[in-house]
Amino acid sequence: MIEADSLTRLAGGRRIVDGVSASFGPGKLHVIVGSNGAGKSTLLKLLSRHLRPHGGAVRYGGCDAQELGLDALARMRAMLSQSVEIAFPLSVEDVVLMGRYPHFTGRPSAHDLAICAEVMRFFEVSELAGRDHRSLSGGEQQRVQFARVLAQVWEPGRPRYLFLDEPVTFLDVAHQFDFMRKLRSLLASDLVVVGVLHDLNLVAQFADRVLMLRDGKVLADGPVEGVLTPENVWRGFGIRPSVLRTGPGRTVLVF
Repeated sequence: MIEADSLTRLAGGRRIVDGVSASFGPGKLHVIVGSNGAGKSTLLKLLSRHLRPHGGAVRYGGCDAQELGLDALARMRAMLSQSVEIAFPLSVEDVVLMGRYPHFTGRPSAHDLAICAEVMRFFEVSELAGRDHRSLSGGEQQRVQFARVLAQVWEPGRPRYLFLDEPVTFLDVAHQFDFMRKLRSLLASDLVVVGVLHDLNLVAQFADRVLMLRDGKVLADGPVEGVLTPENVWRGFGIRPSVLRTGPGRTVLVF
């Protein structure tokens, strides 16, 4: 469980995140949405402890995240940022192995290598293992980065936290849906997943809970059908959709 208590972050005298309180439980896909500048990525960085709050606190399983050592944090928390630049000629296999760095010193064990092979198979990049990461297409690079962050928190049996900032940006439609299905298949009682997505229809189809921000504050928080309403979308994005319920747990927004 992740708990955010009155989180606040300032930049240039402005409250980018303004008193946000929310909780994110395991076994569910939590998605943060909002217009450009609403504070989505900043909130995600606060939750993942990549940024320190100017007010409030984040708790992992009841423990203040600021009290966790960086080594311990790296073994339980992984984050995929919007853009990951790798300037050096590393193979795909070496990039994925970077996800295991918090778990070994010196040389990786056979167990670490087995996990890397498993996540590469899961994201269907095994055939790219020997390729220079820089030679891949944007979509292929993104799938390799998925494998890297999953390698970091792949092992069940202990609290795990996965943060994803606009993970499907570089993927075509087929790979977007494939990734979201794979992500849902990973949901487990010890894995907390929090992501930022722009496509509200992807959110409607795959998320369990949605946190909508406006001007750094919580506009709505709850199950998909309670958050992605015409009124909330109008208030959050300035556009009013028609909301169609196409079946149990299936919502489509038409703009």
